[in-house]
Amino acid sequence: MKKYVKLMLMSLLSVVISISVFAKNVVYVGTNAEFAPFEYLDKNKIVGFDIDLLDAISKETGLEFKIQDMAFDGLLPALQTKKVDMVIAGMTATPERQKAVAFSKPYFKAKQVVITKGVDKSLKSFKDLAGKKVGVMLGFTGDTVVSEIKGVKVERFNAAYAAILALSQNKIDAVVLDSEPAKKYTANNKQFVIANIPAAEEDYAIAFRKNDKELINKVNAALDNIKANGEYDKILKKYFK
Repeated sequence: MKKYVKLMLMSLLSVVISISVFAKNVVYVGTNAEFAPFEYLDKNKIVGFDIDLLDAISKETGLEFKIQDMAFDGLLPALQTKKVDMVIAGMTATPERQKAVAFSKPYFKAKQVVITKGVDKSLKSFKDLAGKKVGVMLGFTGDTVVSEIKGVKVERFNAAYAAILALSQNKIDAVVLDSEPAKKYTANNKQFVIANIPAAEEDYAIAFRKNDKELINKVNAALDNIKANGEYDKILKKYFK
């Protein structure tokens, strides 16, 4: 009887350990599926460049990523309150964000651009947006950039398509958005153009809590391997031909 009880206890302990190990391999990832081609909904499934990148990281690390869709401005609060363990959402690793969270090595270079309805010859720089009503996405880098320009009337939207719709209806004069999503909108609608304005490059990176060193190191090592073995280039070509 004692031998049977001992075997039962050992079996139970084995199951508990197995569950514990498995649980440690599950990582909850926050994103905002309104940022094509990086993350967007296709037949109610979240797809995109960032999602394919996560799949590649998963193969390298053995981590299982559970993706949670939420508003962009709620992503970092969710990370800090441990509702998610990582954030990947075409997010720029700005100095301001780096005060609150840690970032992976950069995985994509982008820049902010200005979309107008037809050519606006008055726009030579971002400062020329002064006096205009400009749409931005709440919490995006464009929100920060435009908010720092004196005299701009900032209109904040929860999604890029809502800002583009407002522009089409002449409710705003311009939209400031990340370069790749902007290219998608202008390619699909010839009434919109990207203004020829110089802009500094910025780095997209994956966000973590600052004390999650082990997870950060795993993801960084995976990014290095993916870039070295050609997998990153395959994903890049898939979305940015």
